[in-house]
Amino acid sequence: MSGQIGDAQLALAYTGLHAPRNRNAASELDPVPQTPPPPVTALLLPNAEGIAMAAQTLREGGLVAFPTETVYGLGGDATNDLAVARIFEAKGRPRFNPLIAHVADIAAARRLTKWSDRAEAVAQAFWPGPLTLVLPLADAHGLSPLVTAELPSVAVRLPAHPLARALLAAVGRPIAAPSANPSGRISPTTASHVMAGLSGRIAAVLDGGPCSVGVESTILGLTEDQPALLRPGGVPAEVLETLLGQPLRRHAPGEAVSAPGQLASHYAPGARVRLNAHDCAPGEVLLGFGPMECALNLSPKGDLAEAAAALFSALHSLDALNPAGIAIAPIPDVGLGRAINDRLARAAAPR
Repeated sequence: MSGQIGDAQLALAYTGLHAPRNRNAASELDPVPQTPPPPVTALLLPNAEGIAMAAQTLREGGLVAFPTETVYGLGGDATNDLAVARIFEAKGRPRFNPLIAHVADIAAARRLTKWSDRAEAVAQAFWPGPLTLVLPLADAHGLSPLVTAELPSVAVRLPAHPLARALLAAVGRPIAAPSANPSGRISPTTASHVMAGLSGRIAAVLDGGPCSVGVESTILGLTEDQPALLRPGGVPAEVLETLLGQPLRRHAPGEAVSAPGQLASHYAPGARVRLNAHDCAPGEVLLGFGPMECALNLSPKGDLAEAAAALFSALHSLDALNPAGIAIAPIPDVGLGRAINDRLARAAAPR
């Protein structure tokens, strides 16, 4: 051993060199208590390596934000109680508010639910895509009860975004995923929005660029004889009614929460929100629609799909200016406009 330093000696020498110097010689080699640094949220690239790292993190019970065509979701293993509890903790989300289980294919949705011919028809027409179905739970579903808020039903969705599809296939189990933002705040449509709200609270963000639809999925309830519109979103209600051949029952204010996105105050910026505005009050900034003078315009040509895709990003940008308020021009209440107005009404609600 002459002339060689063993691992133990090397470790002892390093500790001695870097130990704190004080008057108590007996404690010179004791470690100094330090506050641990906050966890670092990794930003993963949209490639095979990034998908593999995200999938491994999810399988191990960690949280990963990932893009869908609607907004970024905060994913956790839907079969793991601890992982799902971490979603609620990271967001500050109330436990009575259920989550959506994202699946890799229709077969996975059938295993989780008491599937029906009506569900099959809707899924074949709109999946993969911005539509969530609420169905009775299968007897052997295997989901954490936190996903369903202990309701007898579950919300399931097959997203269309290629990164989301690849991630779900790699994980091989359902992923619970609400929007990847602090509860009640503006939904994220870019990885930077996620990092601004949840950096240090989650393991990673899989960066897939901006979301194309820009508002959350439509939620269709299929637990009763009459189908119910539980949340307007990326698929217009009129299109669903045409397919089903009957009108949708609307979720009424004051009804118990049966699906995500039904809380009165939601999607809110820091600034107060004023709706149906044609001009600005002092200290406000104006978010426009159609040809008009404003700080930002959701769609100068008055296109509702373009406006929906731009909505949350525009709210993030205007809120970053720290205005006294955000005034928002009227949005036609038809088609995707209903989903936009739903989000805006909740953003403007008392907090």
